[in-house]
Amino acid sequence: MFFKDIVGYRETKKKLLHIINNDRISHAQLFLGKEGSGNLAMALAYAQYVNCQQKGAEDSCGTCPSCIKFQKLVHPDLHLVFPVATNEKVKKDPVSANFLDRWRAAFLNNPYFTLADWQEIAETGNKQLLINTKESSDILKALSLKTYEAEYKIMLIWFPEKMNASSSNKLLKILEEPPKKTLFLLVASFAEQLLPTIISRVQLVKLNPINEEELTDYIIEKYQLPKDKAENIARLSDGNVNQLIRIIEKGDDTEFFQNTFVQLMRSAFVGNVPGLIDWTDEMAKIGREKQKQFLIYGLHLFRESLIMNYGDVALSKKNSKEAEFLKKFAPYIHGTNCMDTIELFNDAVYHIERNANPKILFLDVALKLTKLLRVKMEV
Repeated sequence: MFFKDIVGYRETKKKLLHIINNDRISHAQLFLGKEGSGNLAMALAYAQYVNCQQKGAEDSCGTCPSCIKFQKLVHPDLHLVFPVATNEKVKKDPVSANFLDRWRAAFLNNPYFTLADWQEIAETGNKQLLINTKESSDILKALSLKTYEAEYKIMLIWFPEKMNASSSNKLLKILEEPPKKTLFLLVASFAEQLLPTIISRVQLVKLNPINEEELTDYIIEKYQLPKDKAENIARLSDGNVNQLIRIIEKGDDTEFFQNTFVQLMRSAFVGNVPGLIDWTDEMAKIGREKQKQFLIYGLHLFRESLIMNYGDVALSKKNSKEAEFLKKFAPYIHGTNCMDTIELFNDAVYHIERNANPKILFLDVALKLTKLLRVKMEV
């Protein structure tokens, strides 16, 4: 993975390059960012550059034996750990090694893939993905070996927050007494789920959501789309490159989302329960990815409503049709109900990603909205 192939984060890349080139490499780093932010890609670009044999000023060479192996994720000194569960082929005690080929292929196909994507690729159904105690024993075994050919041995753990208590404690012990020339790269999205003692022993590399300007430039350059369409896709992606890729692959459904959102809000406001049931039935038919995109679009309109009510108009990112609708709708999203409304949609995104029944989920969302839209703004 090259730094140049990661969207945005110019300053973060400079910082990482400075750390390596000035021999200030920390033995453990936490690449923290929301799914789709590129934290996994950044960690692997960092690992490749660390062991590159002909480092450039801004990136690894890509041609030395080490880089060639890192780009295929087959370097013998790169150890990959990630959450797994049993499936039809792996019946008992699953570990990363059982799924390594699939995981490599998933990353090489899309460096921004999510945990939900991985669950589908690994064919583990609805089982909880974990990094279990057996995996932690394998980590210890791998770290007991000498490096084969690289200067540094890399232990990359994707979603360390999925470690169980036993695994977390074993990792903590290794972090306290790390083997020489070994780098731990933890790639996480939910820091609050990690042990505080683990966080205190790592150097934090925080990746915030990518701003819309950088995403727009990326879309125009990579996909050759006109600026207005690129801006619209960047806005819908909410700083998530994985979401951006999905929107482009599946098509821009903004008009559908607008009409569907208006239909939902009108039926919810007047308490039209039969209408909400019909709306729920239609939503259940459109597929999980499109359902998720709709919910993210709804969060975008809630944000625009709050900006219209309280914020700086210069921060607004709405098109003309949205602006016309929001003139009437925005007053109903205010300081008293906005947090509950946003949480409702955020929770729905979470449950859609985890294969919740869409009919039950969207009917629950719709019925709760009938109450939230009636909440009066406190003076």
